[in-house]
Amino acid sequence: MSPGSVGVTLYAIFKTAAITVPTVADALTGRLTLERADRRLADWSRNIVRRADVDLTVEGLHHVPRDRACVYMSNHQSNIDIPILYSVFPGTLRMVAKAELFKVPLWGRAMREAGFVRVTRSGDRAEAMAAMRECGEAIARGVNVWIAPEGTRSVDGRVAKFKKGGFILARDAKADIVPVAIDGSRDILPKNTRVIRRGARVRVSFGAPVSVGERELNAVMAEVRQFIVAHVTEPAG
Repeated sequence: MSPGSVGVTLYAIFKTAAITVPTVADALTGRLTLERADRRLADWSRNIVRRADVDLTVEGLHHVPRDRACVYMSNHQSNIDIPILYSVFPGTLRMVAKAELFKVPLWGRAMREAGFVRVTRSGDRAEAMAAMRECGEAIARGVNVWIAPEGTRSVDGRVAKFKKGGFILARDAKADIVPVAIDGSRDILPKNTRVIRRGARVRVSFGAPVSVGERELNAVMAEVRQFIVAHVTEPAG
């Protein structure tokens, strides 16, 4: 990797620390609001994307509803997906995060007050139901929730099999699902690497909202997946 790439990586770490410290401080003093967290996330993400010289194209922003919150589902090629999506999203967007992170002193409180949504994989039904309720409450107060239904980053760029949990969450929250395809981010920061590569081309495509309602979930999953696969350049072979 070039020294420039290492410099971008160090810059991303610095910018992450630069928003984490004041956000934790604001949470402890009761000053943290969704709007303040939104501003910090926008500044953080746009600066990282700019410093990495990402040639970013966005399609389908007109599909993003302005009158209601939705569940956004994207493929997951790289950790750089996070600042890329935050840099272009026109509203309040929060990721789901492992429940264990919310138990970390100070950090967990900041995540809750910043509007992030916990999800549990413990298998405990009571915990799962509580997480579902929290997600529904977040959507009801206008927080868009972002989920990667693959569950983890792709190793080779192909879109992996979807897990059903996020679709159940959307159904129970009575929220539409907006499919999002992120294409090219793997060229910046592939899984199992730590150094950012500069100058990659990335395309983010938003699809039309998919209504869940009482539909069979496998059909909803297939519709969301079809859009994402159609807008992602998968490796040959």
